[in-house]
Parts: sequence; structure tokens; C-alpha cells
Amino acid sequence: MQAFAPAQDHRVVQDHRVASLSADAGSAALPGLLCDEMLQGLGRWLRAAGHDTAIACDGIADERLIARALGESRLLLTCDRALAARSAVRSLAVVLPAGGLEDAVRALGRTLAIDWLHAPFTRCLLDTAPLAAASDGAREALPERARSLPGPLRRCPQCRRLYWPGSHVRRMTARLEAWQGDRSTPLRST
Repeated sequence: MQAFAPAQDHRVVQDHRVASLSADAGSAALPGLLCDEMLQGLGRWLRAAGHDTAIACDGIADERLIARALGESRLLLTCDRALAARSAVRSLAVVLPAGGLEDAVRALGRTLAIDWLHAPFTRCLLDTAPLAAASDGAREALPERARSLPGPLRRCPQCRRLYWPGSHVRRMTARLEAWQGDRSTPLRST
């Protein structure tokens, strides 16, 4: 896996202070991400933006979470400072504020220069697999009112879920676009 180096230098948000992480300069490829269970909602939005994002299962032990991040070379996103401080994962963890989704989004925009318009709606929201074009016959499996909608029909090759551009896509796109424009907005003080 290529090392990740964000637009500035790789940083972690901790109590609104910034601490450096190690990263090779010269590479801008974002690694796979792993959200701990507190950040499941953020993980689904990262998938919607097209980022390879694994999401920890409820109740997973810290040791297993760390092993997964290391084994899959994923950057661990967490609100748990104690977990991120463990030596085995310290260089692979980004501590996000616990203030909710909007604060986490702003922190990612500032620290990792997350591209919220990277490749929208190209990954499964359930398992992060890249979506593939669905067969023409798959349209028959859609709800009646969705069958005539224009746009691509995609299927997850792992879970077989179908995706189509309904009104939810317009609403989600608007939110991703807003986050893209807010990448430099400071975190609100708590």
C-alpha cells in the first residue's frame, strides 16, 4: 500500500490541538479507512463519498480493532483517545472530536483534506465494496416508481444490493457538496 501524505502534513485532532503523525511526503493517495463503532454514521458518509471505509462491529475489542487496522493497512478513525494512544496504532490513528457528525466532518476536512466528492455513490454503503453496473434486467427488482428514473443502476458484487439515483441521492449530494466547501471551517469550541 502507498503511504498517505495529505495536502499539508498528516495531523491528528486532539482536544483542538494538533499532533503530527508520520507519513511519507510525495504521495497523496488516501489509505483505506477504519471507523470505530462510535463513528459508524461517519463511515457510511465516507463510503457515500467513494472512500474505502471499513466500519467496526459493535462491541469489538480494542485489540481486534487495532489488529484489523494494522492487518489491512487502514487509517483508524476514532473518538477514543486512549485507543489512539496505544503504541501499536499510534501512527495509524486519527482522533476526531466527539461533538457529532458535523464536527468530525470538519476535522477530517482540516486534517486529512478529505475529498467529499471523491467518487460519490460508487461504493456499497453496507460493505464498502466498489459497485458494478447492474444488468438491464435488474431494473425489474426496483420499486415500481424507481424503474423509470434515469441514471446508472449499480449492484454490489458482495451483498447484491441495488443502487439507483433516487431523490435521496440529490439530498446526499447536496450534503457532500456542502462538506466539500467547508473543509477549512474551524471546529466549534466546546
